[in-house]
Amino acid sequence: MSQERLNNKLLESLPAEVIKPAYDRSEVTTGIVHLGIGAFHRAHQAWYTENRIAAGEKDWGIVGASLRSAGVRDQLVPQNGLYSVVEKSNAGTKVQIVGAVSDVLVGPESPQQLLELLAQESVRIVSLTITEKGYCHDPASGDLNPQHPDVIHDLANPQAPKSALGYIVGALALRKERGLPGFTVLTCDNLPSNGKLLGNVLAQFAEKVDGELAAWIAKNTTTPSTMVDRIVPATTDADREELEALIGCRDEAAVMAEPFAQWVVEDNFLRGRPEWDKAGATFVDDVEVYELIKLRLLNGSHSMLAYSGYLAGFETVADVMAEPAFNKLALHFMKSEATTSIDVPADFDIAAYQAELIERFENRALRHRTWQIAMDGSQKIPQRWLGTLRHQLANNGPIEVLSFALANWIRYVSAVDEKGNAIEVSDPLAAELKAICDQFKPQGNETLAAAFLAFTPVFGDDLQQSAPLQQAVVSWLNKLDSEGTLAAVRSSFADL
Repeated sequence: MSQERLNNKLLESLPAEVIKPAYDRSEVTTGIVHLGIGAFHRAHQAWYTENRIAAGEKDWGIVGASLRSAGVRDQLVPQNGLYSVVEKSNAGTKVQIVGAVSDVLVGPESPQQLLELLAQESVRIVSLTITEKGYCHDPASGDLNPQHPDVIHDLANPQAPKSALGYIVGALALRKERGLPGFTVLTCDNLPSNGKLLGNVLAQFAEKVDGELAAWIAKNTTTPSTMVDRIVPATTDADREELEALIGCRDEAAVMAEPFAQWVVEDNFLRGRPEWDKAGATFVDDVEVYELIKLRLLNGSHSMLAYSGYLAGFETVADVMAEPAFNKLALHFMKSEATTSIDVPADFDIAAYQAELIERFENRALRHRTWQIAMDGSQKIPQRWLGTLRHQLANNGPIEVLSFALANWIRYVSAVDEKGNAIEVSDPLAAELKAICDQFKPQGNETLAAAFLAFTPVFGDDLQQSAPLQQAVVSWLNKLDSEGTLAAVRSSFADL
């Protein structure tokens, strides 16, 4: 196979069925800087923006920035920023080449260059996909964590920040100094009320830098909330080789995605925005209920299936869903626990949404690994499960599936699976979580469950007081110990 990389010159020679930019990329100017330019952004926000650039909105080009490593830069820059979005479903494959990204900077290599880019007057939106842990916050309270190593570093080294907060506040300081307007900071991460959370930690960080600057930032930025949805598994070497056979050149930056995409955005922009609604996005006054529906149904189910599915021996979500008992469990969780915790709008067809989620989870063309979804659970669980759990406990509602999910998560973070094999737990609190397992598991499941529910960085101060929750988690831990996850699911949920 050809090892020539995708680039501008090769566009015309791509197969006719490949969708490609039909506009002059040299005419596009930078209006958006995106921090955290991973696969999800390329398959979602940049994909929506591509539609608007192609329609003539050429002042909304994107420059991406990686805040940790040079990996994405090394994928994209040799390809002139071009990459493929490969939509995979049980019905087939569609390939689109996206040209919205013109360049990628690497923060650690030249923090001053990135600060200067963010300070350019043409940049009107700074968007983020930095994962939950990138906000340097306490997930239980939503406040800035002043002891976070990146916060400590950035306050001491404002000219060479590490965190997104450090870069944003540093760039806004330059704009204030130069008499330039601010920008909209658009978070696209899976956090409830993500814009409010971002505004809160941004204000707290800025206040630690300079009170006058913090006041200026409050007047010269907006932080709209968003809800984003598209399943984007990690791209594998096999995916790249399959794509190379389809298009005749190598694309190191390709992203795999399902056909479905959703973006709900609070319409609160400081200096304009692309007409993303014409590309399928929805602009609303209040995103919160849409966030809750997505976080509690889709993300909540995904995490539940990831931990239990991994322990049951399944590699992908589609594999998990092929097991009838798990399939029934997923829909049961959505109906009985997740949906009943939300005041669903009257014009929203929640039953159709539930059915659509099941169909998306069953997509065998996407190899969405349970291990990938299980990453960073300590940061995700407060958003995906605990709001639902608190609602059900306060209303004497069902907690059967959520307590099952928590028991599986506890087993997962012990870093040893049911066969005694090591689990590579990818989580910023992995060491602390394993230490709880190692210390308290020998004392029995009651002690283990109590120790976890008392771990305030994840569970806050209140859930350790709930006797029904502790009893339910202990019951599931005992069942998992005696039967294993797969047998426990089959014996408990097969007859739903």
